[in-house]
Amino acid sequence: MEEILTLLKDNARLSAEDIAAMTKKTAAEVKAAIKKLEDDGTILKYSAICNPEKDPDSKNKVQAVIQIQVTPEREHGFDGIADRIWRFPQVKSLYLMSGGYDLQVVIEGESLQDVSLFVARKLSTLEGVRSTKTTFVLKTYKENEIVYVDEKKDRREGVSA
Repeated sequence: MEEILTLLKDNARLSAEDIAAMTKKTAAEVKAAIKKLEDDGTILKYSAICNPEKDPDSKNKVQAVIQIQVTPEREHGFDGIADRIWRFPQVKSLYLMSGGYDLQVVIEGESLQDVSLFVARKLSTLEGVRSTKTTFVLKTYKENEIVYVDEKKDRREGVSA
């Protein structure tokens, strides 16, 4: 099962037959294992990973990373406020953090103003939010082990006399 999951994480387009050949299992065994992984919530989704600079959908969007300090809720801790935050459609990722802030949110908006209005009117007004610190993503070089920069370019610096 672990071997099948590893192969799918690397390439979700592999067929059951291809995986069967790689793992010395039958296609039926592979299909059953994949179904079990989907049913038990191990595999949540299959998706294409696109270069944000080439994807027309995300090319003109603005991404921001927001660090949030919150007051944990009685009986729910950080989970209650996290539950309210992740439900916003602008939220792409949400993490509980250690260190100087409690939650880190990655959001996406149509413009700088869109992001700032979300922070000012939605996020910072939530009960329990003590402070926010917003930084904007200027360029993505690598994310989730995917390198977005063209590694074929000659990156040597020129020499001047």
